[in-house]
Amino acid sequence: MFERDLDDETEERRERFRFWLTVGLGAILTCVVGALVLLLSRANDDYDRSLGWQAHSLEIISQTRSLDAALARAEAALGRFAVGLQKEDGRVYQQQWGLSQQYLTLLQRNVRDNPQQAELVRKLTAELDARGAQLGDAALSANYRQTVAAISKYNAAGHDAALIRIDRLLSSLIRNERRILFERNRVAASDRASLNQAILLFSLLGAAAAVIAIAATVSLVRAEGERRAARRETLFESDRAMQLEAAVEARTTELAQANKALRSEMGEREAAEAQLRQAQKMEAVGQLTGGIAHDFNNMLAVVVGGLELAQRLVATAPDKAQRHLSNAMDGANRAADLTRRLLTFARSEPARPEMIPVDACITSFAELIERTIGDRIALTLDLNAPTLACWADRQQFENALLNLAVNARDAMEGHGSLTIRTLRDEAEEAAALAVQVIDTGCGMSAEVLERVFDPFYTTKPAGQGTGLGMSQVFAFCRQSGGEVQISSTEGEGTSVAMLLPVARAETGLAAGDDAGETPDVTPPADALTILVVEDDQRVLAATVGAVEELGHTAIACSNPLDAEALVDTHGGFDLILSDVLMPELTGPEMVAGLKQRWPDLPVLFVTGYAGDASEDAAFGNHDVLRKPFTLTALDQAIRRSNAPVEGRRLAG
Repeated sequence: MFERDLDDETEERRERFRFWLTVGLGAILTCVVGALVLLLSRANDDYDRSLGWQAHSLEIISQTRSLDAALARAEAALGRFAVGLQKEDGRVYQQQWGLSQQYLTLLQRNVRDNPQQAELVRKLTAELDARGAQLGDAALSANYRQTVAAISKYNAAGHDAALIRIDRLLSSLIRNERRILFERNRVAASDRASLNQAILLFSLLGAAAAVIAIAATVSLVRAEGERRAARRETLFESDRAMQLEAAVEARTTELAQANKALRSEMGEREAAEAQLRQAQKMEAVGQLTGGIAHDFNNMLAVVVGGLELAQRLVATAPDKAQRHLSNAMDGANRAADLTRRLLTFARSEPARPEMIPVDACITSFAELIERTIGDRIALTLDLNAPTLACWADRQQFENALLNLAVNARDAMEGHGSLTIRTLRDEAEEAAALAVQVIDTGCGMSAEVLERVFDPFYTTKPAGQGTGLGMSQVFAFCRQSGGEVQISSTEGEGTSVAMLLPVARAETGLAAGDDAGETPDVTPPADALTILVVEDDQRVLAATVGAVEELGHTAIACSNPLDAEALVDTHGGFDLILSDVLMPELTGPEMVAGLKQRWPDLPVLFVTGYAGDASEDAAFGNHDVLRKPFTLTALDQAIRRSNAPVEGRRLAG
């Protein structure tokens, strides 16, 4: 009995021990599991936060590239709008520019937490505001169908240093964000490793706890209960593992989609940049730079040398001094002609049609063509229309001829034969004159021939052609009332013919009166009182002297703001002779103010920048005389601009 009671007491102590051991182990297990759950939850939150920062950096990079692509598409659309004047291109430009501003706003909001990136975005905003104003000016000119001004302003915008600054700011934004993304990727990898370690530790301790729990409760719970507990524990762990796996898979899918979107944006940006670079590289002036610089220096040498010799001989040998002065004047006139030609190729000269003796024009222009195409290409002139002339802009005709010669040179790869031929209609009365440019180059395929006149279409490598040469030839022929025909055979060569209408002899009499001639200046029938407005003191003195040499009375005015007071003081003038570009007030603006009081006041504008004369509306019906000018040209311009009214002045 005693042994049974002792066994019962021992068993009872064992039961109590097992009970409290189970309770203690359960409490310990509960604390460990709670700590592991907390650790796992924190690791998961850290990983989610890291993924969120990664997505934030990717979003900033994507928005920056989208902004860059939108800017490129906007400028490409503006280039098409400036050339083609299609309203649809203008709307595309406005849409893409507005889209770029939306991306810029998103960038401003997303980089607020990073002072360095926020400063870059602030500078980018300032650059884009200035760029928008510059491009808006070109778009406004195109909207009013001012093709030459729009292309000129667009070309100037394309060479602005702001493009480089904007590109550097965008590159800096992406480069900084990539550094941030690299650090965030490292943190995300570390958080993921911590999460994996927590999961592994949780799994190991959970398994150990299950074993301990099973071992501790063997004596308290039936085998079925133990199996149910083990099954529940297994199901819980499996469900948790599936949830974690689904979360990781979802995050991986999001990152893959973001990477795909970034690659797509990069492709679009590269395509837009290639098209923009193609449109911005105007090569006409580049083809002439060497020859123009050489000729200009030679002419300056003639001017300087002639003036110096005349200065030495004016007292001892007046006849020789006069000859040297004539040589200097000839050199100065040739330099002025070169300047006008350079402005024409830069697309700053407005159309000025005149009677052109085509064969003589080609003969005088041949030297410049030979210099442009190089010594390895033989130039042949086959001119068969010496008595025919066309009514067209001489500089635009020479520009079209030079474009065809440059294209032929590139097609022959700098070696071959180039023929310029003129033909007349075989009819009794010639109606058209053909100017053919024939090369022995590689020729063109049928596909290229179909698109040869499309603006911006070129077969040359990027950076070696703009795709505007043939479209300019087409535009010149259409503007002159003619057409252009082209035939080509691959491997044999190409022939381009500009068909221009032959002008009647009497059509060009008025225009040809002062072309290439210097008639004697005859004194005016009535001396005029002329107000000369010019901000440059040296030019003002020279102009006043020229006016007085013609027998008129000249009143000098160096500030356009004083013009109205001078008109009042002198009781009016017979003519206002004014410069165009002046610091405080332009010539057209000054004249507009004077016209409010004296609407019939005759005006003659004088300008040294041909681009001023491209806006006809700003000058009204007044003549524009280009600097430098001769006494003969000034006298003729004054006679045209002034219509004397007997017995009274037009202003006063």
